Amino acid sequence: MKIAFKNIMVFAFVLLSMQLRAQWTQDLLNADTAKYSLLINPFIQVESTEAVNAMYNFEFEKADSHFTYLEKNYPWHPLPYLLKGLNYWWQIVPNYDNESYDEPFLAYMDRTKELAENVYEKYNEIEGAFFLAAAYAFEGRLYSERREYRKAAVAGSRSLKYFEECKGHETYSPELLFGDALFNYYGEWIRDEYPLLRPVMMLFPKGDMKLGIEQLKEVTRNAFYSRTEAQFYLMRILSSGSNRDLPEAARVGKMLHTEYPDNPYFHRYYTRLLYQSGQYDSAAEKALEILDHIEAGKPGYEANSGRYASFFLGHIYEMRWQHDEARKYFQRGLDYAEQADATKMGYYFYSLLHLGIIEQKEGNKELAKDYFKQVKKAANRSHPTHKDARTRLKRL
Repeated sequence: MKIAFKNIMVFAFVLLSMQLRAQWTQDLLNADTAKYSLLINPFIQVESTEAVNAMYNFEFEKADSHFTYLEKNYPWHPLPYLLKGLNYWWQIVPNYDNESYDEPFLAYMDRTKELAENVYEKYNEIEGAFFLAAAYAFEGRLYSERREYRKAAVAGSRSLKYFEECKGHETYSPELLFGDALFNYYGEWIRDEYPLLRPVMMLFPKGDMKLGIEQLKEVTRNAFYSRTEAQFYLMRILSSGSNRDLPEAARVGKMLHTEYPDNPYFHRYYTRLLYQSGQYDSAAEKALEILDHIEAGKPGYEANSGRYASFFLGHIYEMRWQHDEARKYFQRGLDYAEQADATKMGYYFYSLLHLGIIEQKEGNKELAKDYFKQVKKAANRSHPTHKDARTRLKRL
């Protein structure tokens, strides 16, 4: 009887949903086209939930299947194309050196902008402005990672222009607050961190870092499409700088990793936050999971994640005076760094340095000297590891 009743309730809910959908569609068809919007359509949000979650959990084929369904049903709207572009973007995120997805990602951003301009001019300025701002912002982010700073600056300025048009319309959709939050935080952050860019930033309104953080928190609570992106930025912002709050960053990191356990970037970042917070047992557990996923060939888990996880494990075992295990993981980190072409990065230098420190502790002076010389050769003279290696060589 319970099963039958449950089935009846489900069937009733489906019928009600179909009736509501029909009413919503009819309302839209009867409405002024200026009010026509997919961004605030609750049925599309419900239908897209599983696909959006699949994308962030690195189930890209599953996500793309639904985004293609949206594309077929709403070919005139930028939403499906932005989502399809993000499906490629998140394949880039774990390792920004991977350029194999750049072309399709940029193609979808171009299509998003083309359709968003049409929406902006003919149907709904607010919604069109949001998608134009988002497409230019993601495009600029990629150009920045590729060190194409002129293109990044052009895309960034165009994004800011449209985000400005979205200001004050948060009641239309909480998604619109996302751009305002990023501008408030990074508009001020750039002035503080990059003094040479201050003359350029004078062209834009002054930001407010604390307000930006509060706005990001509001987006994580109320938005649908921007929620996870807001959590992503919030986690990064709270993990460093003047607004550093490691416990809160770790809380957001845990939330993201729990919700999307197969996302290698969230997995790696949460592990790093545990390590930085001194939660070494938990950090070691998560780092071992990363290495297991790399061995199993899970999507997105590759050498770049491996060098992080290996260093954390090496240092944790070193602090426990388990030097054989520490050596093993530091060496593994060096191997992953070479595979990822990341031998000019900090974890490579620190792995060499700590291998030398271990040999120094155990009285293996010649081997320790060799590692310290490798640090001097690999790192720039201004890097802290270079100075440390020089000092230890003099003492030896």
